[in-house]
Amino acid sequence: MDTYFKYANKHNKLSKGTFKLENKHLHFHGIDLKHLIDWYGSPLRLIYLPKIGSQIEKARSFFQSAIDLQHYPGIYHYCYCTKCNHYAPVVQETLKHGAHLETSSAADIDLILNLHNRKQIDTYRFILHNGYKTNAYLSKMQSLRKAGFQNTVSILDHKNELKQLSACSKEPIKIGIRMATNLSSGSNSLISRMGIAPDEIFSFYQNAIEENAQFELKMFHFFVDSGMENSAHYWKEFEKALDLFTKIKTRCAGLTAFNLGGGLAETNQRDDEIEALINEIVIKIKIKCERENVPAPDIFTEFGQFTVAESGAVLYKVIEQKNQGKEHLWYILDNSLMTGIPDAYWLDKTFTVLPLNRWNQAGRAVHIGGLSCDASDVYKTGGKNRKVILPAINDFEEDALYLGFFYTGAYQDAVSGYGGIKHCLIPSPALLIIDRDKEDHLLISRIKQNHTKEYLFSTLGYNPEE
Repeated sequence: MDTYFKYANKHNKLSKGTFKLENKHLHFHGIDLKHLIDWYGSPLRLIYLPKIGSQIEKARSFFQSAIDLQHYPGIYHYCYCTKCNHYAPVVQETLKHGAHLETSSAADIDLILNLHNRKQIDTYRFILHNGYKTNAYLSKMQSLRKAGFQNTVSILDHKNELKQLSACSKEPIKIGIRMATNLSSGSNSLISRMGIAPDEIFSFYQNAIEENAQFELKMFHFFVDSGMENSAHYWKEFEKALDLFTKIKTRCAGLTAFNLGGGLAETNQRDDEIEALINEIVIKIKIKCERENVPAPDIFTEFGQFTVAESGAVLYKVIEQKNQGKEHLWYILDNSLMTGIPDAYWLDKTFTVLPLNRWNQAGRAVHIGGLSCDASDVYKTGGKNRKVILPAINDFEEDALYLGFFYTGAYQDAVSGYGGIKHCLIPSPALLIIDRDKEDHLLISRIKQNHTKEYLFSTLGYNPEE
């Protein structure tokens, strides 16, 4: 086979501006990754903060362009879903770029209150509360309101939440309604378990909310599991939500927000395709509202993966190549894949995989395996244990091969439980948070791990005297 460099050029591996090859090393967002490995060792996880801000500004510019083009009278609001990546520098970066926040648990609100105590978030931000409302969650929502947050909106996931909210506070509460959507054809059920059934929403509004002075309905919310895309399924659910919004809006002047949820494409759509989709969304909302003679709403989105996915990478060293017979050559990495990039294991998600060095070596089709003893600790591209083209290894002593799995900034740490007890007790990779100063110099901080022998003993009960 040709060199890996020729293979990569042929298959446009470097076509996206995120990557660049300089001095035989792969650069990610302008960072020499092999240099990071040389300095900090492997395995290594990193988050590049400037990419988060640029994603927020990109989406905001797309919506603002559509609003200006269509002379749309409403305002666009960008919300970040904290569950995608909870690290303080990540959330702080979103706030720096004017994002509002969406929560899904009581712990999310603890993080917001912590930022508030440190004067890192103002009380005018929209805080949208999604998910099932446990008693602890409801209590924390009340704490947020008492702290002075004026724009908290509890989005009803089911009808009983109204009684729960009333029981925990007698003060006025802003609420939203989430519409349950039909799921895409690849799902195991027909309708989402989240939200209220569409045919029950209007009567629920009439009977429980319209004359209830405690609650102010501010927002209508829906989310399609396949994401925001130009498909018949998406537009069908979108039109259903828009019909219900305008029907309620004719009776509820305070309903001023239409929430599209999340699901904007991470890496598999061109910018012009995303712009066209957003423009069509704005056009449809404007036309529908004019037809029904109701004011056009402000538009909200809750982007999580879009915000942070492209900021992340996990770097590994190939510590062994193992030939298991014809057509079965394995590259074994220095950490677990099933805990390092769990979406590849649980959801068959495909990440971008690129070598950090040895691009001048011949390309070779290999399987990739993790360090644990589990047969499932392998990289499954597209749901199968398929091969990946990577540089050949002839001499480990000469120059070890390092690999990067890219666009891992969303969910991977939260799902795997970063820093906690792992499968086979293999510790999490070290984590670097990378930023740039005003002169464009790199600012690198390392998140401390607590994966010591003493921590393991204590957590697993091997220190009974504690």
